[in-house]
Amino acid sequence: MKKLTSLLLAVALVCACVGCGTPAGDSSGADVKSEGVMTYADYVAAPLDSQVVIETYVQAKQAWWENKATVYTQDKDGAYFLYEMACSEEDYAKLTPGTKIKVTGFKGEWSGEVEVMDATFEIQEGNYVAPAEDVTALLGTEELINHQNKFVAFKGMTVEAIGKDASGNDTAYLYKWDGSGQDGDDLYFNVSLNGATYTFTVESYLCDNTTDVYQAVKNLKVGDKIDMEGFLYWYEGVNPHITSVTAAK
Repeated sequence: MKKLTSLLLAVALVCACVGCGTPAGDSSGADVKSEGVMTYADYVAAPLDSQVVIETYVQAKQAWWENKATVYTQDKDGAYFLYEMACSEEDYAKLTPGTKIKVTGFKGEWSGEVEVMDATFEIQEGNYVAPAEDVTALLGTEELINHQNKFVAFKGMTVEAIGKDASGNDTAYLYKWDGSGQDGDDLYFNVSLNGATYTFTVESYLCDNTTDVYQAVKNLKVGDKIDMEGFLYWYEGVNPHITSVTAAK
C-alpha cells in the first residue's frame, strides 16, 4: 500500500511540473529541443552560410545599436555568439542573463570566430546560467576551439609585459591592441602559462571602464598571478573577452 501511495504521489508531482510549463531539466539547460530546432552537434555540423535554428540562453549582452543586439548565449552542450541580431530596444531590456530564446539566422565566420548572423529571435519559457568551465589546461591545444564562445575560467596565469610606457618601463596593459587608444577603449593584456603567452581582452562594449574588471586590469602589475573568467571569443586565434580578474587562489 505504501508503494502504491508513493507511486501516485510521484505521478502527481510529474503532472504538477508539466502543468506549470517548465520542461524537465530546464534549469540545467538540458531541456529537449523543440521540433525543427538544431542540437548543438547539428549546429557545429552545419556548413557556413546555411540557415540555423537554435534554442539557447542569454549569458551576457555586448551591445545594442540601431535595433541590433550582439549577445553571448549558451546551453548545456555549447555556446553561440549572436552578432547584430534584430532586436528592439524594448526587447533588448528583456534579454537578462538566463533568458531562453529561439533564434533563426545564418551561420557565419569572421577571422576564426563562428557566429550567428542576420538573426531574429523569440523569447521562450526557461532559464539557465552556465557555470564557468575551467579550460586552463586546454590552452595551446587544438581542443580549445571546441569550447568557442563558452563562459570559461583560466586559473593561475602570470601577467606579462605587453608594451612600454612613456618612461620606457614595462606595462601590463594597452588601450587597443596597439596602444593607440585611451581610457574607455578595449584593454589588451598578456598572460602566460607553461612558457606560452596569450593576449586577452576586456571588450569595452561588454565591460566598460566603470566595471570592476576594467579597473582590475588597469591595476595589474607584470608578474601578478591571476584567475580569470570570460567568454572564449576567437579572433585570429584565441582571444577571450574577460569579465572577471582576481588574484590567483
